[in-house]
Amino acid sequence: MNAPIEDYALISDLETAAMVGRDGSVDWLCLPRFDSPACLAALLGGQDNGRWRLAPVSGGTCARRSYRADTLVMDSLWRTPTGTARVIDFMPPRADVPCIVRLVEGVSGTVDLRSELRLRFHQGRVVPWVRDVGHCTVAVAGPDAVWLGSDGPVRDRGDEDATVWEFTVTAGRRLALTLGWTPSHRPAPPSPLSVPAETALKETVDFWRRWAGKCRYQGPWREAVVRSLITLKALTYAPTGAIVAAPTTSLPGAIGGASNWDSRFCWLRDSTRTLSCLLRSGYRDEATAWLDWLVRTVAGDPADLQSVYGVKGQRLLPETEAPWLSGYEGSRPVRFGTSVGFFQLDVYGEVMDTLWLSLRAGIPMPAHVWELVESLMGFLLRHWREPDQGLWQVSGPRRQFVHSKVMVWVAADRAVRMGELLGRNGSSGQWRAMRDEVHRQVCREGWDTAQRSFVQSYGAPGLDSSALLIPRVGFLPGRDERVRGTVRALGRLGHGGFLRRYDGDGGPDRADGAEGAFVSCSLWYADALAATGHRQQARDAFERVLAVRNDVGLLSEQWDPHAGRQLGNAPKAFSHVALVETAFGLSSASAWSRRGPEAARW
Repeated sequence: MNAPIEDYALISDLETAAMVGRDGSVDWLCLPRFDSPACLAALLGGQDNGRWRLAPVSGGTCARRSYRADTLVMDSLWRTPTGTARVIDFMPPRADVPCIVRLVEGVSGTVDLRSELRLRFHQGRVVPWVRDVGHCTVAVAGPDAVWLGSDGPVRDRGDEDATVWEFTVTAGRRLALTLGWTPSHRPAPPSPLSVPAETALKETVDFWRRWAGKCRYQGPWREAVVRSLITLKALTYAPTGAIVAAPTTSLPGAIGGASNWDSRFCWLRDSTRTLSCLLRSGYRDEATAWLDWLVRTVAGDPADLQSVYGVKGQRLLPETEAPWLSGYEGSRPVRFGTSVGFFQLDVYGEVMDTLWLSLRAGIPMPAHVWELVESLMGFLLRHWREPDQGLWQVSGPRRQFVHSKVMVWVAADRAVRMGELLGRNGSSGQWRAMRDEVHRQVCREGWDTAQRSFVQSYGAPGLDSSALLIPRVGFLPGRDERVRGTVRALGRLGHGGFLRRYDGDGGPDRADGAEGAFVSCSLWYADALAATGHRQQARDAFERVLAVRNDVGLLSEQWDPHAGRQLGNAPKAFSHVALVETAFGLSSASAWSRRGPEAARW
């Protein structure tokens, strides 16, 4: 059986990431980028699909683990009958090649440990050619070479399927194992790590603490906010500023189901809230880098705007399946890549809102960006009345989704505001007219009088949690009775104290029948409660989410209240962005209730 999703901790070098279990096993690693093929894929299969376990010979799970304060350095304490040892796992921020460092120190007594590395390249499938080169072991297959070295003596136990080393630590003794990747055509590096492990550890700790020290949030949930921001930074592809939705693929939304998707890419639906989160928290450089990635990526024909792109801005993300992987707890198929053929009107609103927020924050905007604004708005003027596939990319016929139309209103509203601020009002009359028409249409067609609520799509009674964003984007103020009625009605989407995406009439994508509650939707609910003046209920809803973080503060996409476990890809950037935004929002809840179309986002 696979370990529970919440058993995994994240380490990252700001270009890729590894998932480390409580049993000391790195069960997921893609090299050299987040979206590269996996070389350790036990997370989606078994140990024969690749893992690197480092644990006492006696086995078991660590007695206690935690990140060092304000860092992404993981300490795991192991107690055995003969002594206690600590394993320190981290990835130094990328300088040349990606590295994982596993530093073992004796705390008391004597502990025998075993390192078992089973590399399987090309998504857990290809067994490499392994040989010893000097003080290192190198595994090669096709374009990839992975080097494993130690800075002390180890005993090679020999295994044709794995590299197995054993060693002993006593109190006060340290030994470091380092795994590094290079292209297989490059000459062998002198070691996988160019500096001593102790130096790399200090530099990594210092890097994260300097970064975390910039956080502006000083409220009652600072620890959770900082951990979420560190997680968001860890999911950033530093060369371009892109932020992946999660570092994993095919962790299921329903155990045993087929709703298994690849999250190692960048969704435009996350763009505004991500930028807002970074700016509010004091991370202007990261916000600017995210904006730069966005502008470069969406350049081109507005008709070709996609909902998702690669970390370098790639448009082609072909989806394939891996039948040799059994899937997480048998949840198949395992997918790599993602479909980009959805038509989603909401992404136009997200892009325009992100540009407006950046302009208001004083981030320099190149002159050509206004051409992008005019191009996107020209497309929307022609196509906004068309049905689409909505925020959740539901299958089946396109529909008139309320959230999509609200985001069309956002696009028009922000375009008008940018034009006013920049003194470019050539098309503002058309945009104002469109904004007003969309608003009237949503309030007429998207409102269900019987339920006293906005619904998911025109002419259907199904509810959708995306309606909770109506006050946040300024479409209607929190004091409006239609907003209050919607928040009350959406309480029916409750699932063990959390919120589902939509109800049973929400669409055809619920075939698995066991989808958990969405973490982000539950946080939107807390936000909306605060916007409508229910401050204590908002706080309770928020703290319920905090309570289901794993032992090191991470959230996946979903939470199953009945089974008491996390579901979906993890850790999920959208969940952590929503946590930070809600923490800020609850600290200024009185301002939310007065918000309307003229209100600022932050």
